[in-house]
Amino acid sequence: MSTLRDLVEEYTSLAPADIEHLHRLAGDWQLVSDLSFADLLMWVPKDNGEYVCVAQVRPTTAPTAYQDDQVGRVADGPEVAHLAIARSQGRIWREGDPVWYGDMPARHEAVPVRRLHSPEVIAVVGRDTNLSTARTPAQLELNYLTTADDLAQMITDGSFPPPRHPGETTSAPRIGDGLVRLDASGKATYASPNAQSAYRRMGLNAHLVGESLADLTLRLVDDPLEGGDAAERILGALRGETPARKEMEARGATVLMRALPLMPSGVPIGALVLVRDITEVRRRDRQLMTKDATIREIHHRVKNNLQTVAALLRLQARRVGVPAARNALEESVRRVASIALVHETLSMSSDEAVEFDGIVDRVAAAAVEVGAAEARVKMRREGSFGVLPAEIATPLVMVLNELLQNAVEHAFAPGAAGEVVVYAERHRKQLRVTVADNGVGLPVDFTLDASERLGLQIVRTLARGELRGTINLRTRPEGGTTAELLVPLARK
Repeated sequence: MSTLRDLVEEYTSLAPADIEHLHRLAGDWQLVSDLSFADLLMWVPKDNGEYVCVAQVRPTTAPTAYQDDQVGRVADGPEVAHLAIARSQGRIWREGDPVWYGDMPARHEAVPVRRLHSPEVIAVVGRDTNLSTARTPAQLELNYLTTADDLAQMITDGSFPPPRHPGETTSAPRIGDGLVRLDASGKATYASPNAQSAYRRMGLNAHLVGESLADLTLRLVDDPLEGGDAAERILGALRGETPARKEMEARGATVLMRALPLMPSGVPIGALVLVRDITEVRRRDRQLMTKDATIREIHHRVKNNLQTVAALLRLQARRVGVPAARNALEESVRRVASIALVHETLSMSSDEAVEFDGIVDRVAAAAVEVGAAEARVKMRREGSFGVLPAEIATPLVMVLNELLQNAVEHAFAPGAAGEVVVYAERHRKQLRVTVADNGVGLPVDFTLDASERLGLQIVRTLARGELRGTINLRTRPEGGTTAELLVPLARK
């Protein structure tokens, strides 16, 4: 499916600033569609008089006029006559009679699109209403349609959509969440039932209509400073500004508010205030934050406990006089420390995933440090492991610890120089890890399954069991050993 930008660049020569304006309009026009009870189609003109539909939105408040997707459709002739009139005359066109699609009547309107302070019409928005379910408008419908007409004129003026504030990725709240229309003095002339309910949750016992919404909000919000900020944003919208969204808390309820100026033809006539009761959403957010903090604290304590175990083993190793027993304890210290590295990283993460490159680098540095007395080995990493879930990171760090330790201790003669390289490559849902050295290579009759070394048994068990992957060790033709590990990244 081609994007709006792809279609505009393919069929027109609009400037990047024009395309960006169309993108912002498409990101905010669900509001206009819902208020209009109509589909909105964005048409851009070609040089030969044809029009191309580059975006479409359906209303959530009424049946759609188009069952099929219209994006990418090219139209010409009488079908686009109303678009051509709106574009050439630079005004909203709504004079035509209903048209029929099979047995469904529809009403066409055309809204020219301009950028602010620019006379050029860069596109035309078709506002097409399904008339098959038309009914006598009630107060809600009349207020919605009146507000939709004001916003349509602002699209023609270039003052809608408003600039997007940093950090705001959506235009929420939506029309169905709650709508309050204000006159030029800031008094509510209409409040939808959901808007009335949202303010009732904040402690309002009276009706919103007739109230000064800024003063009312200032009185209701628990924190006077927050209430003053919310009230100032409403007053800013009445002055023609486009303030950022604001969360308000009162009596245990949390309400999200967005204020938009109504300035058809550049004349401030009031404001549109959208509100949404997000009390339950914020309650769940707090629960998740508490859960995340608890999980991070658990990882922190596990890390501390593992480090304590490693310290006790290290003390025990110093007291053991048998070299083989002391070496076994020291290897256990390194294994416990490698697991502690994963939990240390998880204790600082907001989810159960870790940036694995840093862990590998620390494990490699520790392996070189341990073997530095007997060999002059350098280690480096090529490629990136990326972010790995904890269920993969913990066994993988143990496998790499054993492979790196094995390379340092057994691949090079005492005092010899060498290099160990860790290669990491992610492809789709698979991670390929290779540990290669330029040492003495494997014994002629070596097989991984027959090896009795504890380290290689750990590698084999974790690679095939916990990681559900494959592990293969072989001698390199140019000398040295290669260990290749394939790990599926799909969750169990």
